[in-house]
Amino acid sequence: MEPDYKKLGLRVGFEIHQELDTRKLFCNCPSKLREERPPMEVKRRLRPTQSEMGEVDRAALAEVLKNKGFAYQLYPDTVCLVELDDEPPHPINEEALDIALEVAFLLKAKPVNEVHTMRKIVIDGSNTCGFQRTALVATDGVVDVCGKDFRIPTICLEEDAARKVGEDIKHTEYRLDRLGIPLIEIATDPDFSDPHTPAKTALYIGQLLRATGKAKRGIGTIRQDINISIRGGARQEIKGVQELGLISTVIEREVQRQLTLLEICDELKKRGVAPVKKKITDLTNTFSKTNSRVIRKALKAGGNVLAARLPKFAGLLGKELQPGRRFGTELADRARFYGKVGGLFHTDELPAYGISEEEVEELKSLTGAEKDDAIVFIVGSRRKVEIALGAVIDRVNQALDGVPEETRRALPDGNTEFTRPLPGAGRMYPETDIPPIPITPSRLRKIKSKLPELPEERRTRLMKKYGLSVELAERMMVSENLELFEELATKTRIDPKLIATTIEETMVGLRREGVKIENVQKTALLELFTWIAEEKVAKEAVPDVLRLLAQRLNVQEAVSKLGLTVITRSELEKFVAEIVANNLKLIEERGMGAMKPLMGILMEKVRGKADGKLVHELLQREIQKLKK
Repeated sequence: MEPDYKKLGLRVGFEIHQELDTRKLFCNCPSKLREERPPMEVKRRLRPTQSEMGEVDRAALAEVLKNKGFAYQLYPDTVCLVELDDEPPHPINEEALDIALEVAFLLKAKPVNEVHTMRKIVIDGSNTCGFQRTALVATDGVVDVCGKDFRIPTICLEEDAARKVGEDIKHTEYRLDRLGIPLIEIATDPDFSDPHTPAKTALYIGQLLRATGKAKRGIGTIRQDINISIRGGARQEIKGVQELGLISTVIEREVQRQLTLLEICDELKKRGVAPVKKKITDLTNTFSKTNSRVIRKALKAGGNVLAARLPKFAGLLGKELQPGRRFGTELADRARFYGKVGGLFHTDELPAYGISEEEVEELKSLTGAEKDDAIVFIVGSRRKVEIALGAVIDRVNQALDGVPEETRRALPDGNTEFTRPLPGAGRMYPETDIPPIPITPSRLRKIKSKLPELPEERRTRLMKKYGLSVELAERMMVSENLELFEELATKTRIDPKLIATTIEETMVGLRREGVKIENVQKTALLELFTWIAEEKVAKEAVPDVLRLLAQRLNVQEAVSKLGLTVITRSELEKFVAEIVANNLKLIEERGMGAMKPLMGILMEKVRGKADGKLVHELLQREIQKLKK
C-alpha cells in the first residue's frame, strides 16, 4: 500500500540539466566527446576560497579532506587553454544564450534585462578553475502538467563539468572534452507532493527542450537532480538521475530512508543515548590469527584494526533504510568518503565474513561493550582508519537529531548513497572576466517570432495530418528524425504509419543488431518508399532491404540481390489456391483456425514479394469458398 505522501509532508523539486548541441559556452571548441586515449595530461590541485561574505562552503571543505590531486586528460585539437584555465573565458556563446531564451518563452518565464555570469565554487576537480560558470537567463516560469501549474523560479545557462574517467589513491582522472559544453538548467520549486508527477513533469520539459532542435541526444546529455524532504526530515539533493523511469523510485526510496532514520532517532531517544565520544580501541592483536580473508590481507600489508564502541546502538546498525542498504551502509559510506577505506564491520552483522564468535566476544570485552552496545571496526592504515572512524562517529551523532542534510548520488537500482554534505549558500560570486550582456527587446521579439510547436500541438498535428496513433505520434514528436519523417510522408504516396514505424522501430531494431543503419541515406529511403507505393516491392521486405542499403547498395541492387520481384495478383491467387488444396484436411479439422498456420506457410514463400494484408484477404476468401 502506498504511503500517504501528503500526510508525510513530502516536498519534491528538481533541476533538469540539458546539454545543447552547439560549440562550447566560453570558447570555440567543439562539443564533441571522444573515446580514444588523449595524448596529453595535466595535473593540478584545488583549494577552497572564501565567498564575498567571507564564508567557506562546507561541501568544498569536505572535498579538501580527501587530499587528492587531479589529472586532466585533453585532446590538443579539440580542447584549448580556456578549459585548462590558462586563458580567460571568451565571450558567452550567443547561440546557446538564444536557445536558453527560447526555452524560457516555452516555459512562460520572464527573461532578465541583463545576463550576468557568476562563479559557483566546485572543487571536486570537475572544473579546472575550481568553480562552475553559470548565468541566470529567466525567472518565474510555469509548466502545466496533469491540470496543475508547477513553478519554475529560475532558468540558467551554465557550463558542463569535465567527465570523470578514473581514480586511484592519489588522483582523480578527468577528461576535458565535456568541460564547457553549454547546459540549460531548469529548476522547479518544491511543489510536488507525490513521487509520480515529477517524472511526468520532467518528461514534458524534456519534450520542450527537444522541440528547440538544439538539445543533445544520448546517455548523459540530460540529467536530473532531485531535492526531497519530508516533515521532520531534511532536504536531500539526489544527483545524477539519468533515467526518467527512476525518478519515482528514487523519491519513494528516499522517503523510506528518511522515515526509518526518524524511527532510529526516536528509538535512540527512548534508550537515552548520549552523543558518542571519539574513543578508539586497537584490536590488531585480536585479529592476528583471524580466518577473515579481508582482515588477514590488510594486516599482512601493515594495516591495523581499530574499533569504536557505540553505546546503546545494538540492533540499529542492521536496520534497513532502502532495499539492500542499512544504517550500517550509511556509516560505511562516510568511512569510505573521508578515510578512503574499503568499508567497515559492525557487530549487528557478526559473526560473519570469517570472523568467529570468539573474536566478537573478545572485541566486546576489549572495548568494554555491554549487551545493548554496538561496535564498529575498520581495518587499514592507522591514519586512514582513524579519520574514517571519526567520520563514522560524527554520522552516528547526527542520528541523534534525525536526518542530516546531504548531497547523495543516485544508484542504478533507485537507491542513493552519500557523496558530500549539502552545499551552503555562500559559494557564488561574480565572474569578473565576462561582461554583462543586455537582453534587448528586439532580440526577444526575434526569438519569440520563431518559437517551435509545443509538444501537445505537435502531437495533435501528427495525428490529424498523418493519421498516426497517439503512441506513435508521441514517439515521433520528440524524434530527431521528425523532419525526415515529414519529408518522406510528403514526397511519397504511402501510408505515413509505415514510414514512422520504419524510422522509429525497424531502423532502431536493426541498429541494435549491429547494422550500420547510419549508412542509409535519405535518398535511399525515399526511393524505397516510392517502390513500395508503386508496388514494386512489398512492405514486408523493408528490414531485409535496409540491411543491404546499410552496405551502401541502392534499392535496385538490394531488391535484385534478395530476389524480391513482386508477385502479380493473379500469380498470388493461384499460389494461395494451391496451398489451400494441399491442406484440405487441416482446414476441415480447424476451419478458420487454419488461417494462422497457412499464413505462416504462405509468408515463408512470398515474404517481401507480396503484401501480407493481401495474402491474408486471399487466403480467407479461398477458405470461405470451401464452406459454400
